Amino acid sequence: MKIRRFQLNNVRLRNKLLMLYFLSVFIPILLTNVIFYQVTTHNVQRQKTEDISLNLDKLKDEFRAKIDNAVGISSFFYTDGLLNDALEQTYAETIDYVRMYNSQLAANINKYNLVYSEIKGIQMYTNNPTIIDSGGLHPLTDIIRDSEWYRSLQKVHAEGQPYPLVMRSADNESSYSGLSIIRQMNNFVNANTYSKILKIEMSPDAIEVMFSNQALQGNLYLLNAEGDIQYTTDAKLDWIRGKTNFRSVAIPKDAIQLERTYSTNYLKNWRIVLVSDGHVLDAVRKSKQFVVYLALLNILLPTLVIVWISSSLHTRLVRILVHMKKVKNQHFDLIDEPETKDEIGQLVREFNRMTVQIKSLIDDVYIADIQKKDLELKQRQSQLHALQSQINPHFLFNALETIRMRSLIKQENETAKIIKNMAKMFRRSLEWGGEWVTFRDELDLILCFLEIQKYRFGDKLSYHFEVDESVYSCKIPKMTLLPFIENASLHGIEPLQGHGTIELKATRSGDQVSFTIADTGIGMPKEKVDLLNAYMGNGEDVSEHVGMKNAFMRLKLYYGNAIDVQISSEDGVGTIVKITTPVQVNESDRSPKLY
Repeated sequence: MKIRRFQLNNVRLRNKLLMLYFLSVFIPILLTNVIFYQVTTHNVQRQKTEDISLNLDKLKDEFRAKIDNAVGISSFFYTDGLLNDALEQTYAETIDYVRMYNSQLAANINKYNLVYSEIKGIQMYTNNPTIIDSGGLHPLTDIIRDSEWYRSLQKVHAEGQPYPLVMRSADNESSYSGLSIIRQMNNFVNANTYSKILKIEMSPDAIEVMFSNQALQGNLYLLNAEGDIQYTTDAKLDWIRGKTNFRSVAIPKDAIQLERTYSTNYLKNWRIVLVSDGHVLDAVRKSKQFVVYLALLNILLPTLVIVWISSSLHTRLVRILVHMKKVKNQHFDLIDEPETKDEIGQLVREFNRMTVQIKSLIDDVYIADIQKKDLELKQRQSQLHALQSQINPHFLFNALETIRMRSLIKQENETAKIIKNMAKMFRRSLEWGGEWVTFRDELDLILCFLEIQKYRFGDKLSYHFEVDESVYSCKIPKMTLLPFIENASLHGIEPLQGHGTIELKATRSGDQVSFTIADTGIGMPKEKVDLLNAYMGNGEDVSEHVGMKNAFMRLKLYYGNAIDVQISSEDGVGTIVKITTPVQVNESDRSPKLY
């Protein structure tokens, strides 16, 4: 089973230009702008994320500094021996406690409220019955023992952790009450007759200002080690009354979540979490319209240029093709187009010149001759004219079609070269005044045709000439061999999957000259070969291979029964055509060319 390869030669010019546009302009520009937008979005998101991370680190350090200040204050009380002795002492009279409070406790308890704005108040609780409930000192009542902060402190104390406890001041108030630093005043082991608890309350305003002043887009959550929300800027969340765990918060799918975790002993596993709802990419989304306009501009300008250039090629080539079809039907209309200097312009000029000469030749020579001849001569000349007129446009049309299909995918120098060969063939076919030419001139024309075909097929086609020296000067009817060479190229080599070769051998023996045209193409079945040989022998009509039939009829008109044409072919191997004619020598012989 033969595999058919995709060939651009079979694609119309308009479709080739569309392929060129989509593959070289539209798709690359579209992909470039999509990639540009994606890369820009990624870079901006990364930069925004880095900026947010820096601000989040700053907030983390600022919050820890506030907590460290409160913990440091608690350490002063924790290590104050005079304060411990004052709280451990049993007072016989109230006045004794008042004197002690005014001299030792009042200044120490109240001075920190004035120095640190984030400290709302300092409270001490003890079960010493001789201490009065006033001035920041309170009895350790059952209500206090039943409070959540007291139970949490006892749990931490039971676990043997000497660090302060940081927690929300209250969970059941209607407004945020801030944070508290709570610790047992048990530093002096041998002097702990009574229980003593220190509670430093941080100002809720200080925490709110600290979290609200950050240049962070999104909601901030301050979480304890269990994940309970201690503070948040999420206005939609009801978290002040009772406990709200962060796991219950609905996080948008496109949100960016960043968090910072504390490793300090008294803030161990506390976290600050930022949930951004996608506003990070607002700047990129705003620039999307600009990217779209830029993409449209990048597509529009190349499109206009390609349409302009393709119109210059396609319209003029179609016009030439239309006029060539008119010439085929003997309508010799000239192409009315302004003179241009490119290759298509040169082709138009040569076509117009050829059309004028053909029309003049027909009007001045053939019609005049037909009028002077007798009926039999008129009939033979008319048949000759019809056959020759069919042969000439036939191979010229195929050559021009090849140029049209290939010119757009080749460099300019190759196009100029092939048009030069085409023009040379035009001029040679028009400049031949007589019906007979030397074999050397016929060989020049064949070489031009094969060069054009080699341009079409590339390395797929090769050719070889083997000519006796004495054959160069022999005269033959013009374009005797070219139709057979063309048939070998188009019907033998073109359908071939691999490489093909055309060989031309010319020999002379006495008063006979033989031309052998062999190709390594696809060949023909035996039935077709038999039909063709039957036509060559006795004139039996065949419906196929009209070109070879017309070429033989033309030779028959010149040579009569002196012409002999033999065809041999094997399917899949190749075809050999052997033509034998009488010798007619050109007296003005020249030195042969090297091929």
